[in-house]
Amino acid sequence: MNYSQTLNYLYARLPMFQRIGPAAYKADLSNTISICNTLGNPENNFRSIHIAGTNGKGSVSHLLASILQEAGYKTGLYTSPHLKDFRERVRVSGKMISKNFIVDFVEKNKNIFEKTEPSFFEWTVALAFEYFSEKKVDIAIIETGLGGRLDSTNVITPVCSAITNISYDHTNLLGNTLKKIAEEKAGIIKKNIPIVIGETQEEVKTVFIRKAKKKNAPLIFADRNKKNISDKKILAFNCPLQGNYQLKNTRTVLATVDLLRKNNFSISEKNIRDGIKNVVKNTGLRGRWDIIRKKPLTICDTGHNEAGIKEVVSQLKKMKFRKLHFVFGTVSDKDPSGVLKLLPVNAEYYFCKAKLPRAMDAEELKILAGKNGLHGKKYSSVKTALKAAQKNAQKNDLVFVGGSTFVVAEAM
Repeated sequence: MNYSQTLNYLYARLPMFQRIGPAAYKADLSNTISICNTLGNPENNFRSIHIAGTNGKGSVSHLLASILQEAGYKTGLYTSPHLKDFRERVRVSGKMISKNFIVDFVEKNKNIFEKTEPSFFEWTVALAFEYFSEKKVDIAIIETGLGGRLDSTNVITPVCSAITNISYDHTNLLGNTLKKIAEEKAGIIKKNIPIVIGETQEEVKTVFIRKAKKKNAPLIFADRNKKNISDKKILAFNCPLQGNYQLKNTRTVLATVDLLRKNNFSISEKNIRDGIKNVVKNTGLRGRWDIIRKKPLTICDTGHNEAGIKEVVSQLKKMKFRKLHFVFGTVSDKDPSGVLKLLPVNAEYYFCKAKLPRAMDAEELKILAGKNGLHGKKYSSVKTALKAAQKNAQKNDLVFVGGSTFVVAEAM
């Protein structure tokens, strides 16, 4: 098989959460353990950092990878989902995994894998571990896909871990209270391994304190860190990732860097500054307050749950524009009512459906949005919605694209 045939094989044979939703989720690590054993446990051949959380874990992962690259370390980076290219998920020092490696890996292992019937995510995690092992990375940043305790990535023994924050997302799988969700994320806390918590949230902090104590894991709340630095100093890093929420993410990154230094990683202040400043160039991160067009000003952001949308709306309030044109879509396996209540009512909406089975029908979304005082038209695709928004936008108007990672991916 060539590369495109290989990807088609994977998409066709293996359940993919991004496409079909909860039906692809396996609340069990046995498949991943079995696959890793078959491969000779490549996850044990490199040092790693484990990142979980509801929002910000992708940005934190990329920022850490960029800093480590600036410090001269050969750095693996595993994230999900991808926006445009499957290979975005697996990088070494910023470079995406090669097509040939993917083709060879599938060809070599498909008969073995078919016996275990892995999910798309389980298969991809195994691919990443094998690639990082073969490339002999010094360190790999491993982002969880969903949750933590039963996430396929939770077979690694990292040098340290971080949990960015807790908010309502995937409640049908992780639990319908913040405490239940926190308990799932806290599943990445391991015996004697230091853990950074990005935000002190009163409702859930005891979950992390209790779990860390049980595992004898040193616990640091990044926003209560003794070395806590001011917002002004963080802003001076000139992070190209816009949005106030990046202050929280950067604070989480800095607390994690402190732990790495204690583990004999040599990371200078210049490495930190350069890593933050060059994160997009070093790691290819996209979709975070991402300007995709100047005239009319068009911005994308992958924030899609209540906490993520709150940050988006907060950022929009700080901007000056005549009128807001909002290209919006979501998925059908999540209740969008909480998000819809947060969106600005004085915007014109362009409701659309991304090209995947679990995307919500644009007409259904329009009706639900109308009940929350949001008005606009429905469009058959993200492309037509975006085109209409940009055509309607006058000078000094803003076009914003969001609600779903998949809507952003298609807009980009």
